[in-house]
Amino acid sequence: MWDNRWNKLKRSIAVVSLSAALAAVMVGCGAKDKLEGQGEAAAPPKAGGGEVQAGNAAKKTVYPLKVTDATGKEFVFAKAPERIASVSPAETETLFALGLGDKIVGVSDFCDYPAEAKAKPKLGSIVKPNEEALIAAGADLVVTGVSMQTPAVEKLRGLKVNLFKLEPKTINDVIRNVRMMGQIFDRQEQAEKLAASMEADRKKVTDAVKDVAPEQKKKVFIEFSPGWTVGKGEFIDELITLSGGVNVASSEKGYVKISEEKIIAANPQVILYPKNLIDDQSKKTLDQIIRERSGWNQIEAVKSNKLAGVDKDTMSRPGPRITQALVEFAKGIYPERVK
Repeated sequence: MWDNRWNKLKRSIAVVSLSAALAAVMVGCGAKDKLEGQGEAAAPPKAGGGEVQAGNAAKKTVYPLKVTDATGKEFVFAKAPERIASVSPAETETLFALGLGDKIVGVSDFCDYPAEAKAKPKLGSIVKPNEEALIAAGADLVVTGVSMQTPAVEKLRGLKVNLFKLEPKTINDVIRNVRMMGQIFDRQEQAEKLAASMEADRKKVTDAVKDVAPEQKKKVFIEFSPGWTVGKGEFIDELITLSGGVNVASSEKGYVKISEEKIIAANPQVILYPKNLIDDQSKKTLDQIIRERSGWNQIEAVKSNKLAGVDKDTMSRPGPRITQALVEFAKGIYPERVK
């Protein structure tokens, strides 16, 4: 059941986000300053072929290609990897979006989008994959994302797993990573189309809210799982900001447990939550839990029924659908501006 899987994922996020080594689950360890948030080409790769005269952008990657991942490790690709594994749902979505589905030999237990991902061999969790299954997959390159931390990365590398880590913290990071993966896998044309679509989504939202005066910006509270919200420094907070809202938890950093009293005092005008998420213990939807909390009927968002459900996967995965989540956020905050 998804709800059980989501709560397992939630608990994994909570453990990682509260560790002493990390301020939040999305913060990378050991990355160079200029690489914070994503990997990047160590030296700009030369694209062979250039642009076709007819206007069709048909860039080809010239190998060998040097690329540095979010941990600061340099990779040299003699050719495009043929056998790919992904232990991160966001990165799995990117690989499929670039047309690489037939080259994927394994995915994490949480990789369920697109539908084809469900049929791929499963390699365990996003935090600590099944080592035997990962090795047996025989991938030329294994891609991981924000949930796997440095100790797990280094352990797998010690087992000769060729592990490439991405660590996006902003939409710009996600878009850059899409283009970088297009370079690595020689799918630059597909990557450019995807990046352009994501940039168009973002522009649609920012154009719609650009004339909202600072004093008119709505106060927003987001509860991404029961009892948890997010502060500064994470992409979910950026989604609120780009949507023209003010995150009432912005004084916090990373993923934090909510203080019910502080939320009541902050009096948000809009509450965002993952729709159709059912709490394991109470068997209630998250919006039911929010409405039934003691004293929360005083909050303006609850009184005026300004609770907006957003898709739980798009809002939690810094992948190619993250700008779809941005549009959903903006519709929830300013439905009169974003259609």
